[in-house]
Amino acid sequence: MSNREKSIAGEYYHVYNRGVDKRIIFTDERDYQRFLSSLIAFNNIEPIGSIYEQSFVKNKNKIKPLIRIICYCLNPNHFHLIISPLADGGVESFIQKIGTGYTMYFNERQKRSGRLFQGPYKVKHISDNGYLLHLSAYVNLNNLVHRLGGRASKSSWSEYCGEVNGGLCNKRIILDQFENNREYEEFAQEIVTEVSIRRQEDKELDSLLLE
Repeated sequence: MSNREKSIAGEYYHVYNRGVDKRIIFTDERDYQRFLSSLIAFNNIEPIGSIYEQSFVKNKNKIKPLIRIICYCLNPNHFHLIISPLADGGVESFIQKIGTGYTMYFNERQKRSGRLFQGPYKVKHISDNGYLLHLSAYVNLNNLVHRLGGRASKSSWSEYCGEVNGGLCNKRIILDQFENNREYEEFAQEIVTEVSIRRQEDKELDSLLLE
């Protein structure tokens, strides 16, 4: 799927982007939490103004979400999302809001100006269920793929392991295909091990991964 094609309601998409010149876009816990808050606040068909203004909205039932979040990973200089639009064009609207809102926050905090992200976000249509399952493992454990070690990152892995009640993600499309959370954990870890081995053996693959 090219970035010029409109996303289709009910389909699944892998969306990702990184900082301009590979710069850090999440400097600390506060930045990570702000982006996660943005995933909630900007998931609304209607304009919300700012996250601060949104916090005063009393009737949350009036919110009409643009997308469902399946899983996510935020690494120091890039992010991955798997999302499903609830209306045609939902991916584009959601990511535009996220990109603009988070850039404004980050630039104000860091006393900088200009672009934060490296051009338009990348988006790939997830064409079949097998690809969706494999990609969920790749996103949930993306910090391991990139060998980040002790460097901070945030992902939906804890939600999928049952360590978090509620959470941001609609996990059932993935977890209902396994006997239990543990079976999915084992599946995901096997997938990431395979990707890591391929990365060591295939420099071309390594160059395609976001760093």
